Amino acid sequence: MPKTIVVNDRMQKGYRYRLVAAAGRGFDPEFTPDLTPREMLELGVFCGKYMTDCRREFPRGWFERAKLAPGRRDCSLNHFGVEASQPLSEWQRKGWIHPDDPRGWFQWYCRYYRGRRLPDEDRRQIKRWKAIRRHVAQLRSNCEPGDLSCRPRQRQALLQWAIDSRRI
Repeated sequence: MPKTIVVNDRMQKGYRYRLVAAAGRGFDPEFTPDLTPREMLELGVFCGKYMTDCRREFPRGWFERAKLAPGRRDCSLNHFGVEASQPLSEWQRKGWIHPDDPRGWFQWYCRYYRGRRLPDEDRRQIKRWKAIRRHVAQLRSNCEPGDLSCRPRQRQALLQWAIDSRRI
């Protein structure tokens, strides 16, 4: 039986969606992220300021060891200790934000991971995820294997797209 989630946070009031797939399962075969949302939050992403006001929507366990900033953004919390994000206003300007996910790609991924499916939006976001993978090739061609000090900003950006750049 599908479960309905009701969202009431700073960016969405009364937004509803249904979980129609089991959490972490039923992914499109072209979408093979290396990291779960929980793992991403534990590693340190988005300068610790992502999802600080919407924890009730997601499983409590995702936040047990999450690196979250108590106040302002703190990029030292990022796994590679560097800023690797564009502001939300830039994502909005470029038309990358879908109304169902006003926080962007990671919000989409968290909801997709939990079991929400929006076929058109899922295809669009998976296409974007596949495009960001080009950075893997750039790391492989410019960095020695295992040299995590090489291109930290690019490595951090990949982590923020559920691609484990620590293994490159």
